[in-house]
Amino acid sequence: MANRFESKENRIFRISDGAYRLISIAIFVGIALLFFLAVDATGKSSISKQQESLENALSRDIVQCYAIEGSYPPDLKYLEDHYGLTYDKETFFVDYIPVASNLYPDVTIIRIKK
Repeated sequence: MANRFESKENRIFRISDGAYRLISIAIFVGIALLFFLAVDATGKSSISKQQESLENALSRDIVQCYAIEGSYPPDLKYLEDHYGLTYDKETFFVDYIPVASNLYPDVTIIRIKK
């Protein structure tokens, strides 16, 4: 039964049921795409924060080793064993090159592409 206040002549714009389905599917796909893009952006931000945290931890442990022992650590394994340094070795490559026992070592952190 039609609404008594609305006549067929007064309807300006009418959308069929098939069009409603297509519009709802398009909206759903759009929202899902935005969701996945947001999750991807969050993941990239998380990786960069992990790298920054690793850089800070390495710097702190190297300086702490020098302050306590009077010399910089001979290698990265020494920091892992004696100062509790841990990091994701599948995500980051740490190039640790000691210069001398009294000079700050050359440390490079490279993010491995997955």
